[in-house]
Amino acid sequence: MAPSLRLLLAPLLGTNALQGVATNKHLRPTVASVATNDDVFTETITSKEAGSNWETKYRVLTPTTLDVKNEEYTRFDKYKSKYMGRYNSVDQSKTDMSYADFGALVTAQEYSFKNGDILTGTVVQYDGPQKALVEVGAKTAAVLPLREATISPLGDGETISSFVDVGEQYEFQIVSDSRDDGQVTVSIKKIMYAKAWQKLSEQYADDPVFEAEIFQVNRGGAIVLVEGLRAFLPGSHIMGTGGASEAMVGKRIPLKFLEVNEAANKLVVSNRRAVIEHSMASIKRGDVYDGIITAVKPYGAFVEIMGMSGLLHISQISYDRVENLEATLAAGMAIKCMVIDHDKAAGRIALSTKTLEPEPGDMLRDPERACYCVFALADETAAKYHARVEAEKLAREQAAKEMVLGLGDSLGSLEVAEEA
Repeated sequence: MAPSLRLLLAPLLGTNALQGVATNKHLRPTVASVATNDDVFTETITSKEAGSNWETKYRVLTPTTLDVKNEEYTRFDKYKSKYMGRYNSVDQSKTDMSYADFGALVTAQEYSFKNGDILTGTVVQYDGPQKALVEVGAKTAAVLPLREATISPLGDGETISSFVDVGEQYEFQIVSDSRDDGQVTVSIKKIMYAKAWQKLSEQYADDPVFEAEIFQVNRGGAIVLVEGLRAFLPGSHIMGTGGASEAMVGKRIPLKFLEVNEAANKLVVSNRRAVIEHSMASIKRGDVYDGIITAVKPYGAFVEIMGMSGLLHISQISYDRVENLEATLAAGMAIKCMVIDHDKAAGRIALSTKTLEPEPGDMLRDPERACYCVFALADETAAKYHARVEAEKLAREQAAKEMVLGLGDSLGSLEVAEEA
């Protein structure tokens, strides 16, 4: 300790205390020091005095002049003074902005993100195959995980680079709050999801027919992708008797909406409605169509014609009695049949092959003979059938006309008899 400082402190601290202070190199002052002719020290601030004053809080508590021989300060104090610097007093009256104004400006410009916020960002780099870093104006780059990069199901081998490009700008939605370091998680999928619902709601009002791909099947029906959204296709609304099967996965089919409810996250579609409204318009009674048998049941067979399923009832297969249906028809068999009735509202079609038999029972004989005698001559037989039906119709009309005329003659005879 400097001699002059020891002389000043000796009456106050005593000789023993003063010697302890002088010999302990690690003892630091905690009270205001006294200015001497040898050294000039800055005021040491205690924790109670710090308060909220910016200048006081961030002042570097080191001597304004540091003597390398001064043993009162440790080596740490010397390094602190050298590398951290000192607080320089600034005349704020000569500046355009005070410390308080600058702090308020920083606070006003600080970004604050909340879940659901939508903003524009730039992809700055890929962080592996599963995520990308996005500049959105936060303290650190935001993270875009692969699962949030698209609304479509991810295919094998697809990475984050399959959906976003470095340097390109996209719209993102915040899906997680800021962490301690300011990093947030963003999503493109959420924005695509909202836009898809909006588009489907508008389409639902127009009630169009559209095509979509079957994504997967289950016991109740099938899952169809419509604008990236999963829609449920009930098994009862799939044309055909087989219902949903694995063979349908990846197939595009015509559909119409049954229900679009974003609030309930419910999207239901129908294949039956789409087929009925388009294909049923061209179906006519009495016309002959090519078909494929899709299933054989005890009561008849289901036949697909023009993408629709019709029933060939066992009573309409042949004029003769059918004893063994499975021996006559089989699934996958190509046949010709006549439409004898249809219900466009319900989508039901009644078919017949017995009307195409040149001779009763031809459908039950040898299958090769049936293909030659029945299906090869179907159009010719159908024409004869229509002529016969038309002749029968005319005969019925003629009989009804004669009956009415006979009743008229009878009434006239009765009137004459009454007058007489």
